[in-house]
Amino acid sequence: MWHDFIRRHARERPDHPAIIDRNSGTLYRYADLDRAVQGWVQCLFGWGVRRGERVVFVAANCLEHVTLFFACARLGAILVPLNHRLAPQEWEPILEQLQPVCVLGRGEHGLCRWRGYRDLAVEDLSAPAVVPVEPPVEDSAVLLILYTSGSTGRPKGVMFHAGMLMANMQQTVAADVLRADDISIVNTPFFHTGGYNVFCLPLLSIGGTLILHERFEAGAVLQEIETAGVTVFWAVPTMFQRIFDHPDFARTDFGRIRFFLSGGAPLSLTLIQAYHARGVPFKQGFGLTEVGPNCFLLETADAFLRPDSIGKPMAHSRVRVVDAAGQDVGVDQVGEMWIAGPHLCQGYWQNQPLFAQSVRDGYFCTGDLVRVDGAGYYYVVGRKTEMYISGGENVYPGEVEKALSDHEDMVQVVVVGVRSVEWGEVGVAFYVGPREVRLPELWDFLRPRLSRYKFPHHLLRLAALPLLANGKVDRPALKEQAIERFGQ
Repeated sequence: MWHDFIRRHARERPDHPAIIDRNSGTLYRYADLDRAVQGWVQCLFGWGVRRGERVVFVAANCLEHVTLFFACARLGAILVPLNHRLAPQEWEPILEQLQPVCVLGRGEHGLCRWRGYRDLAVEDLSAPAVVPVEPPVEDSAVLLILYTSGSTGRPKGVMFHAGMLMANMQQTVAADVLRADDISIVNTPFFHTGGYNVFCLPLLSIGGTLILHERFEAGAVLQEIETAGVTVFWAVPTMFQRIFDHPDFARTDFGRIRFFLSGGAPLSLTLIQAYHARGVPFKQGFGLTEVGPNCFLLETADAFLRPDSIGKPMAHSRVRVVDAAGQDVGVDQVGEMWIAGPHLCQGYWQNQPLFAQSVRDGYFCTGDLVRVDGAGYYYVVGRKTEMYISGGENVYPGEVEKALSDHEDMVQVVVVGVRSVEWGEVGVAFYVGPREVRLPELWDFLRPRLSRYKFPHHLLRLAALPLLANGKVDRPALKEQAIERFGQ
């Protein structure tokens, strides 16, 4: 079975470190990890979990996110890690939709009234159960459901099937992104696809080592890099900004880092170059919950040459860039990216009609706007839903944000469109920076960089950008604020 690599590593390198759990201060070698997984198999089976059943887990990052996933996979069950920051009334419709056989938490999550709830803080986990031999898990079997953040509507349960998970792992390793002696940190939440699928599962599949943190803290990341031999690290842009802003950044030894990888949102070129100045190969990846998430690869050597590119499609990713009519666009033309391959999810739980709206001829319509240069390198321009039309011209916020991020007083910046009587729509730039920037000054700065119709018409300085639970910027919240303040 595809998940037998944990058992194989337990046999072949039982004493090799698998997970260093900073929450409990415990080192789990591969033999320890395998025993912990099998213990959960017995518990879950004893609680009535069978093939195809849903097991909901609500907790901050902890070892059980890993052991429960592999235990469910051995049983052919489906693990559903939910955002532990949600309010009980936000969980209710998700749980009603899932109808899980058991809901696991630690008592503080307001889930106690839900049927099948088990409090792991008090539950007896030692009672063994006889587990019958299960047939192999088919590639089509759903093993993981991750709910999108729901920032623009009701959350969608993305179904990760075994073949999808395996394709992501195999191709990440085959592209030499990860190596068996790599050490990485997991501090992005497991209810986000990056928590499991960027480095966690691929690295465990080849016998590497993970350092597990309950939450992201910039100082803790820099300390791990300095003392624990971290070689690769993935995070979202806001996290990398906080690492750069930390006082320890300038004195941290990055000598053992092979590369940093950013994903989940476009990254400021200025920030990338700040890491490059420390000699760190820093590159952007691209993926999304429904496809991947490891879809593109920027070779480490290209990280310094094309810092604003996401690279080229990985071997398993079939990619088209199309116009509004679904026709392929030319070199350096902006179009929507469609992706197909074995890493396409199986759909949305209990909502396949909605999923079908985003699929064309086997390709998932990502909603991301990109361009491709003559050498085949891809560049993210923005989101289709974020584009606005000013004076009859299309404006892509990602392009404007990239230009604004070159301004020394704009540490972080997000641009959204609002209605305008004169222009139809105009841009509002929200930024974080050390001082107030006046609009005339900003326009002078942008004149050699952007066409006039792309200039923001409003500026608003914030102490911090609002964030979603997965660490991405909450664009809908900024959009609402822009409409309230500047909409016409």
